[in-house]
Amino acid sequence: MLSATLEQELHRHLHLLPPTQQRQVVDFARSLSLARPQGVTGSSLLEFAGTIPIDDLMQMQAAIEADCEQVDPDEW
Repeated sequence: MLSATLEQELHRHLHLLPPTQQRQVVDFARSLSLARPQGVTGSSLLEFAGTIPIDDLMQMQAAIEADCEQVDPDEW
């Protein structure tokens, strides 16, 4: 719930805006309330810690070092 001072401040600023921008504020607030992060908590992933074989990790590291931070001047 909003604190009284925050609600008053929001109300004060909202009244200064033209109707089209007031609608934008309402739409934005609605989009924030509908947005729900997807996924799982980090703690639920701990059971997988250390399960990737060392050879696979070394291959991943080599691929990252070989291909990351490379600039292809003809790409664009």
